[in-house]
Amino acid sequence: MSLVYAIMDLVGKRLSLSDDQKVIHMTKEDALVVYELNCSQKGLEEFKEKISSEADKKKELLLEYPTVYLMNWGKNREYEVYVGETTDIIRRTLEHLSGARNGQNDWHALLGKNQSKMFVIGHDHFNKSLTLDIESKMMLYMSSVERVKKVHNRRTNQQKKYYTWMELEAIFSKIWERLGQYNPELFPLESVVKEAAIFKASPFHKLTDEQERAKQEILEKVRRALKSDETGQIIMISGEAGTGKTVLNSNIFYELNANCGETPGERIESYLVVNHDEQLTVYKQIADKLDLCQENKEIVCKPTAFINHHSVNEPVDVVLVDEAHLLWTQGKQSYRGKNQLKDIMERAKVVIVMFDQKQILRTEQYWENQMIEELERQAKKRDNYIVLKNQLRMQADIETIEWIRDFVDRQEIRPIPHDTKGYEINIFDTPAQLQEEIQNRSENPGTSLSRIVATFDWEYIDKKPPHYQKYWEVAIGGWKMPWNKQIKTDRKAQKRNKKLSWAEQEHTIHEVGSTYTIQGFDLNYVGVILGPSVKYRDGKIVFDPSCSKNKKAVQNRTLSDGTKQNFAQTLLRNEINVLLTRGVNGLYIYAQDEELREALKHAKRH
Repeated sequence: MSLVYAIMDLVGKRLSLSDDQKVIHMTKEDALVVYELNCSQKGLEEFKEKISSEADKKKELLLEYPTVYLMNWGKNREYEVYVGETTDIIRRTLEHLSGARNGQNDWHALLGKNQSKMFVIGHDHFNKSLTLDIESKMMLYMSSVERVKKVHNRRTNQQKKYYTWMELEAIFSKIWERLGQYNPELFPLESVVKEAAIFKASPFHKLTDEQERAKQEILEKVRRALKSDETGQIIMISGEAGTGKTVLNSNIFYELNANCGETPGERIESYLVVNHDEQLTVYKQIADKLDLCQENKEIVCKPTAFINHHSVNEPVDVVLVDEAHLLWTQGKQSYRGKNQLKDIMERAKVVIVMFDQKQILRTEQYWENQMIEELERQAKKRDNYIVLKNQLRMQADIETIEWIRDFVDRQEIRPIPHDTKGYEINIFDTPAQLQEEIQNRSENPGTSLSRIVATFDWEYIDKKPPHYQKYWEVAIGGWKMPWNKQIKTDRKAQKRNKKLSWAEQEHTIHEVGSTYTIQGFDLNYVGVILGPSVKYRDGKIVFDPSCSKNKKAVQNRTLSDGTKQNFAQTLLRNEINVLLTRGVNGLYIYAQDEELREALKHAKRH
């Protein structure tokens, strides 16, 4: 056991605590106490005996102030955890131990069968609101740690402003750093946690005011819609890349499954579908770690799987559709219907869709104008149309965001603005220079989630190797790198990578990603190779379908009236939109077209 006060300033490293390190100096500015005990009756008695012998101030922090606590157990270096907060740590611990002895049919049964540990955390700036926020943030981090397999909490209690709200981040970082000295696997460096894809999509993020208003509005609309017992009611959330659709979607999905309906015991049967392999992996991790699955149901799945396993005669309560713009609007080999969204609506009472028309990438996903207008009309008819406007991904000035919008939407290159928030747009003369800079960024713990992506302008056939070389490659002059998901790894890495998105896998720093691997995800720094399909002529950006290898973007589409039409210009523009909006901290560009490269370099100088 260790009783530790205050926090030492540690720069870039962790120190392990030895058993005889009982006390560290408590500063005058603040006091942090972390106490680890065995989660048992004996451990609690030892805790009370130890605290009784301490100075009044130290006892006060743990016994009279609100505290946050974390119970953990497991084997083979894999953990399950429960996070809580209380105004009476002795009473609350006794309640948990009683639940374990009585074999309660929940996580308490696991607590009683394992060698469980417990951390009790006190701080002299703690109040009820701050401990609730610390609890929520601890759940956010715990659900994102690789070694944590289950987080058993079933509530979120994010607070608004209160007396010490501005201290939340600093105090939490001190707590996390101190916990890491006890168990670095359970509490890895913050930079490692924050770069996990599951962290970015976690339901425990504190929502912005815009997101919180949308969430409460959506939950109220869901409850009202379910009471009417109709089928196919739609709630539509529209927003461009980076406006927080995924976090909002994840939060609502968790709320519906964890907290259910308005009355105790009320069940709301909710499903989440997404037509994107990488995003599907992340959502399945969230459902598994937070123990959301009910009765062995596959509540996170692809649209076709949901359609095939549910009947129009027995509609479920709610289906959330993330990246709804990726749904198919025509049949293909694996899907025999005509419109996935319509098929889902026939099998659900309420459908919540996250939609961004500017992220449609393939002809089979293309939405004709009348289809979008009909979808919006249905939502607006019931006042169920919500727009998210605030840019949350890119930590950049509005002028920087507008520069990207000018490039994509108006196909114009304006002078690259100086960003007061530090967002960096840089232009490179060669792909090798861009590669070197991205690799340098990836070696920094704070920006390790940095990768190279490119327009789909080089040959690539999934799961079929080329005859004439080892990999499908992005090749420019004498420079080349493999296209995504081709580098082979050993069995151990393969097993680990099954639960990681493309960008999180260490070896992918040596690959070039595409829209299909990176859509929906954040990168610290994104290096974008603009291939020959993107040119600059007569003062305008031009998209050249003849240079694209993305057949699903440039081929003709048969419309509902039987005519054929080509949407390559729109879909190639959308491809650029997805690629250029991935970076949280910076955007690096290499353009193969010489005129485009020179125009970008001129824009950087001015």
